Amino acid sequence: MFLLALLCAAPVIASYFLYFAWKPAGTRNYGELIAPAVVPEIAAADPSRPDVAGLKGKWVLLSVDGAECGDACRTKLWQMRQVRLTQGKEMDRIARAWLVDDGGVPGQPLMGEYQGTVLLSPSIAPRLSEMLKDRSPRDHLFLIDPLGNLMMRFPKDPDMTKVRKDLGHLLQVSRIG
Repeated sequence: MFLLALLCAAPVIASYFLYFAWKPAGTRNYGELIAPAVVPEIAAADPSRPDVAGLKGKWVLLSVDGAECGDACRTKLWQMRQVRLTQGKEMDRIARAWLVDDGGVPGQPLMGEYQGTVLLSPSIAPRLSEMLKDRSPRDHLFLIDPLGNLMMRFPKDPDMTKVRKDLGHLLQVSRIG
């Protein structure tokens, strides 16, 4: 009788153990989750501009670079555009932003080439720099959630297929943005 009761209780006991004591070792995401999430307050950077106000409530791919925008910068801008386009019908939930951290103004031909990328003022660059004490923020792509939390950092020279999958997964499971 005792063995029969133990046999019936074993799945319940095992489920409680797995739920409360066991933590999975790996995650599925490619980007590095940033904890605690830093709130850069992008919409407050220049609320009078409609393009900046349009970032609110969207997933934002953020690049940090200077106004001169060398080859690495152009590659990141191109990658952000392509990742957004590959999301198909969900691409309207994603915005692209470029934080020009040196205070300069990029040339018009460059902005025409990457039309739809929102230029941000350097007012939030010190927060990013403080968060990334060991590495330059120019080395990474960042993801900001629709609530305004800086929540993910992708590695230098990221595999854009994996970035696309991360973003697609977030769009699929998220009810916001």
